[in-house]
Amino acid sequence: MRPLIDPSFWLNRWDQQQIGFHLSEVNPQLVAHWPTLAVPAGSAVLVPLCGKSLDLRWLRQQQLRVVGVELAASAVEAFFAEQGLEPQRQVHGAFAHYLADGIEIWQGDFFALERAQLAGCTAFYDRAALIALPPAMRVRYVAHLNALLPPDACGLLVTLDYDPREMEGPPFAVPPSEVTQHFGDRWSITPGPVRNALDADGRYRERAMRFLHEQSFCLQRGG
Repeated sequence: MRPLIDPSFWLNRWDQQQIGFHLSEVNPQLVAHWPTLAVPAGSAVLVPLCGKSLDLRWLRQQQLRVVGVELAASAVEAFFAEQGLEPQRQVHGAFAHYLADGIEIWQGDFFALERAQLAGCTAFYDRAALIALPPAMRVRYVAHLNALLPPDACGLLVTLDYDPREMEGPPFAVPPSEVTQHFGDRWSITPGPVRNALDADGRYRERAMRFLHEQSFCLQRGG
C-alpha cells in the first residue's frame, strides 16, 4: 500500500507536478448534475481536497460562496494565480486561510477542519476526495463530512469504478454499493448515469483497463 495516510505523499505529488488528477476543464458531471440540487444563490458550498480545480470558479459563477479545503499550499497559490486573483491570506491555528472574489480555501488537513470554519456551508461537492482515499480513510472522511454539514445539507459526489486488479489507486475504485454503504443511513441517494471515462482519458486506455466508469450521485441529507 502506498503511503497515503502520510500527507507527504500528496505534497510530493504537487511539488513534482505529478497531478494527472487535475482536469484542464470544468468537470462535465458538475455542469450536468449540480443544477439538480437547486442550491439557492448565496449559499456556501464545501469542496474537500479541492486542489486548484477549475470547478471552484464554475461554482462561484453559479452565485455561490465557495469554501475549498486543500493540503498543499502550492496548489492553493496556483489556483489563485491562474485565476488572476490576489487573495487575502491569514493564519488561523493549523490552517492558512485564503480569500478572494467569493472563493476561500482553507489550506491544511481536512480532518482538522471544524464546522465553525465553514461559513455556514449547506452543500458540498466531491469530485476528488473520496476516490483519493484508501478504504479505512474513506470511512473516516464520510464521518467527518457528516459532522461538518448541517442536517438539511445536500451534495454532489463523483466517483470512479474499475477492476482494482487492473490498477492500484489513487484514484481508488468506489462502486455504487460502497456509496450506499457510506451515505445510505443519513442521505437519500439519486444516482446519475454512468459515463465511460476510458473514452475521455488515454492514460487509462494505456493500462488496458476493461472499464472505467465515472458516476455522479446527488445526495440529500436526512434520507
